[in-house]
Amino acid sequence: MTTSALFQGLVLGLGMIIPIGAQNSYLLSQGIKRNHHFLAATICMLCDVLLIGIGIFGGGKLIASSEWLMLFIGWGGVSFLVVYALVSFKSVYANQYTVTTHVATANSRKKIIGTTFAVTLLNPHVYLDTVMILGSVGGTFAGNEKLAFAIGTVLASVLWFYSLAFGAAKLAPLLGKPQIQRVVDALVGAIMLLVAYALLMTLM
Repeated sequence: MTTSALFQGLVLGLGMIIPIGAQNSYLLSQGIKRNHHFLAATICMLCDVLLIGIGIFGGGKLIASSEWLMLFIGWGGVSFLVVYALVSFKSVYANQYTVTTHVATANSRKKIIGTTFAVTLLNPHVYLDTVMILGSVGGTFAGNEKLAFAIGTVLASVLWFYSLAFGAAKLAPLLGKPQIQRVVDALVGAIMLLVAYALLMTLM
């Protein structure tokens, strides 16, 4: 039964994580630039593990019961996503792309850390997917099966985020071309705005 619970956690975890959104779009962009992409993947993974653990082991109800907290996260997320989208569209408009030969620096690392945390923790959909949905399903298990389900969801996060970062970096010679970078920035900006709109509708 523990193997079945682990497999359920893996499959449901992938189902929650894989759909394109703000987090995946940002990680894809960093992978193409080869700009601390594995650091960004690690932050995404650790945040998911923490939130899934909170949900599965009883914290989901506490967060859901705090209306002001969800509103704060929601409006913060909308604001951040809109600003990020505008930055992406500004890059598209300026069209000053060059072939990607990015050299990672300490300053860029600090920026990546801050932005990755913001993309992850200011997005209420992350809490819905990890704390609410995965937490609710995981809460139906008991003992070793609950732990196995949690491990399955953790494996899903590890597999997906590192695969996305690695795949984007490997394809950087193709995706790093100026015309492709412009398309990627346009898509990222559009996705950020769509996610922001969806969040705004839930807050109205």
